[in-house]
Amino acid sequence: MSARAQQAIDWCRRLATLSEDPACTTRTFLSPPMHEVHRLLGEWMRSFGMQVSVDAAGNLRGVLQGRSPRILIGSHLDTVPDAGAFDGILGVVLGIALAGIASGRGDRPTIEVIGFSEEEGVRYGVPFIGSRALVGTLDAATILIAEPEIRSFGLDPRLIPDARFSADTAAYVEFHIEQGPVLESLQLPLGIVDAIAGQSRMTVTFEGQANHAGTTPMALRRDALTAAAAWILEVERYATAHAGLVATVGRVDVTPNATNVVPGCVKASLDVRHRCDEIRLTAVRELTGSFKHCVQHLDQPAVPMDEGLRARLANAVEACGYPVHHLTSGAGHDAMIVAPHIPSCMLFLRSPGGVSHSPLEAVLVDDVEAALRVGENFLGRL
Repeated sequence: MSARAQQAIDWCRRLATLSEDPACTTRTFLSPPMHEVHRLLGEWMRSFGMQVSVDAAGNLRGVLQGRSPRILIGSHLDTVPDAGAFDGILGVVLGIALAGIASGRGDRPTIEVIGFSEEEGVRYGVPFIGSRALVGTLDAATILIAEPEIRSFGLDPRLIPDARFSADTAAYVEFHIEQGPVLESLQLPLGIVDAIAGQSRMTVTFEGQANHAGTTPMALRRDALTAAAAWILEVERYATAHAGLVATVGRVDVTPNATNVVPGCVKASLDVRHRCDEIRLTAVRELTGSFKHCVQHLDQPAVPMDEGLRARLANAVEACGYPVHHLTSGAGHDAMIVAPHIPSCMLFLRSPGGVSHSPLEAVLVDDVEAALRVGENFLGRL
């Protein structure tokens, strides 16, 4: 199993060289390098006796026939600009590796491995094209925008409805690097995702009075940036006082943004996340309720993972001799799109340094081996 784990890492690093930019890993929706990604992964799938196809949304799909029901294992093949080698793609590679392990056994479920064509939203600013096609929620406007790339890839967008998951599908499983520091801080190789956090994003505006920095006494100023700074500290205090809540002011636009002018206007972003929507929405009200100018950009509810699958995953982790730890995903994943339609679960692997969306992204071979062992045990329980 250790050799399989090292092979999976090697595959991810090899696939990371397939990029639109020769200087770094950048691979967006149905860009030319995706042809070679499909070819290499398809060859590997076929070597295990899988039937390989690409649906009209550009999702790579490999099916290892077995008994009913069908188990989906998947993640995404696209990347952010200047990406690491493991975000998304590791989940697809581990799915193929697990299908390879299962291929030597007569009594096995049907395993379908799916490499989603798009999750990051880089090419059009619209994420989850691949998984939304799988569950039948890909909207006509997005299809219209993506149609030129779909056709240039040799696919027919009129057939996207045929990308829907098979009626005998019983579960969706996604292996993914954590993309954060929690597992490493606890010295744990794996974590079971209990939910994908809900998100609120908005912009608040502080209006003051721009004035001369040298001639305006401190007591007579209406400094918008000073007010914004006090609010940012309150955001930090509030989030720290509520377990599991994260709140971030990641962008501040100051007007007129000059060294010798008292700031007259500040626009600041706010990103609030929690696995419990009630706690998240209460935080939003507490932190923005007094603002005259507050524009909401996103209100995305939390998505819980299936309790039964989580319990089986926990049993598999324990049976393989690893500590059982549950955690919430603060980032979005394809599983959040799939879960309302197919019972879903996720297994996180430790991210060394907590780094992701970066060329410094890494995994440990022992953790990949642990994920393979747990995945094999988990599939046996289904």
